[in-house]
Formats: sequence, structure tokens, C-alpha cells
Amino acid sequence: MNDLFHDKASDWDSRPFPLQISEGVFGAIKARVKLTSVLRVLDFGAGTGLLISKVAPFVGKLLAVDISAAMLEKLVSKPELAGKVTAFCQDILDRPLTERADLVVSAMAMHHVEDTRALAFTLFDHLVPGGRIALADLDSEDGTFHPPNTEGVFHQGFDRAHLGQLLSDAGFVEVEFATAVVVHKENSKYPVFLVTATKPS
Repeated sequence: MNDLFHDKASDWDSRPFPLQISEGVFGAIKARVKLTSVLRVLDFGAGTGLLISKVAPFVGKLLAVDISAAMLEKLVSKPELAGKVTAFCQDILDRPLTERADLVVSAMAMHHVEDTRALAFTLFDHLVPGGRIALADLDSEDGTFHPPNTEGVFHQGFDRAHLGQLLSDAGFVEVEFATAVVVHKENSKYPVFLVTATKPS
């Protein structure tokens, strides 16, 4: 599988937009999800671990999933994640994990997945009964957030109502949206939402 982030991994943690987004998304998660030391948290599209490094002190175990080996290599090298995280370089839509999580978090990964409906069902299946999701991505935008012809981008953000319906169709309840952060880029504003939802017990 071609690693689209191979050349980006080395300086990813110093780029301003990933830093801003991970900080805003973590703040939104912490305000809406009770993080406790018994939680097993799966980060879908974990990248270099910008988000779960912030989550790590508050929870028990971390499962980091990404299809970029280069990004995960950076993630597992972080001392704050040592002994707490297990990394999986695989596409869980094709090859699900055997472990189940209490919480699935994600920041800016959904727009890289072509079949959002299949993703919703896959994440539902990766949760224990009563488990929750906290997923962040762009609101619908005009295609200018990414440079033209960026490989691996399948969605120009998401319509909240449509995404909420997909999550409901997958079995989630208590679907709620909030704005996590607004990215200012080249005189344009790009809101990033956080959607939380629950798998019924």
C-alpha cells in the first residue's frame, strides 16, 4: 500500500494546522466525554499521535490505527506513549481489530476514507456496548482546504445532517455535533466539527 504520508511524517508535529486542530479537538473531546483511567481508546487515523498524546494521561490503554507506517513510527517513538499504546498499521475496514474499545477518537481522518457509511459501521463494530465515538473532521468546504489534486482526499468536508444520519443508520444513538476549532487559512475559515455518539448497551 502506498504510504501517502511517508514524506510528511518527519515534520508533521511542527506544522501549525495539525497542532491547532489536535489541540482544539482534544479540548472538545475533554468537554464532552468523560475520560477515565479504565478506558481503552482507539484512535482511528492516529498519524503521529498528536491527539492521543493529549488523551493518554487520562485513560488506560491506547490503540493507534493508521495506514501510514511512517506516521506510526513517529507515534510509537514518543516517550509519553511508551508502554501505553499498541500501534496497528492496517485498514480496519478490510481487516478489523480483534480488540474492542470503550471510545473511538479521530481527527481529520474521515475525509481520507472513501466509503463513510462503511466506516460508520466498522467503528460501531469496534466498540463495546455503551462505547462512544468522538470524531472530528471538516465541515463541508469548497475544496480549497487541501492543495489541488491532493492524493487520498475523498471528501470536501462533511454535511453534519448527512453524517449524523449515516451514524444513526449504523446503530449509534445520542448523535451530537459541536464546533471544535476553526482553522484560518489563506483568508478562509474552515470549521472543524466534533461528533459524539453512543453504541447502545
